[in-house]
Amino acid sequence: MKAKFQKRLTPASSALSAAAGAKPAVVLLSGGLDSATVLALAHQRGFSCHCLSLDYGQRHGAELRAAARVAGALGAVSHRVLKLDLGQLGGSGVQPGIPVTYVPARNTVMLSLALAWAEVLAARDIFVGVNAIDYSGYPDCRPEFIRAFETLANLATKAAVEGHPVKLHAPLIEWSKADIIRRGAALGVDFRLTVSCYQADAEGRACGVCDSCRLRRATGCYWLLRRQLQRVHRPAEMPVPVSPLLAEEPWSRHCRSQESLPAASRP
Repeated sequence: MKAKFQKRLTPASSALSAAAGAKPAVVLLSGGLDSATVLALAHQRGFSCHCLSLDYGQRHGAELRAAARVAGALGAVSHRVLKLDLGQLGGSGVQPGIPVTYVPARNTVMLSLALAWAEVLAARDIFVGVNAIDYSGYPDCRPEFIRAFETLANLATKAAVEGHPVKLHAPLIEWSKADIIRRGAALGVDFRLTVSCYQADAEGRACGVCDSCRLRRATGCYWLLRRQLQRVHRPAEMPVPVSPLLAEEPWSRHCRSQESLPAASRP
């Protein structure tokens, strides 16, 4: 597989720009609401954030475009997109208890790349937005995976064995989706910039039927998002095209396949 870095420098926002002398950290940024909140948290903790996204052969570039918007809005020092087509190894296949959207070892691969870049940057901190509550059967979103990878990281790098250990931060690991939205909104995250659907179309519109969409529907997160946005952003403030997930009402208009939802799940 051929890997290639594309560097994207983004303008820092006045509120979250990196302070001089701040510790560098690598933040895995998918373009979804979880990783956007993690980036905001890392800034709040005083880190100078270098964001890494992975182009692993997604069907479209909506997630990566969202990641670029989020990195720019939240003042990332740099944003790199690494091209690495995991599809060359094949899909997940049918595995009991594992969603069909599972990409084999994706988080392991992404964290390994983040670890490599962190060593180049002399960064001792890596942030990732995995969540155990809505991990939907993905084995690489569990707390035990995060602990195991941190142990591996501190055995596998020159910096670590020379006395500079790496800390793997997963601050959302035990948060509910509602908690994530509230905290992100409080930190100034503009969730209109994000794409969280696992099967969004090329314009970033939610499918309405994947695990991510069903979870948000079941927990009322769409409506919570709208309330939080109404408190923080005036309607006239539209710096980028609004994600259709949040642009219309009722929720059924956001879904290309709403008809396939069980009747009990429809608005």
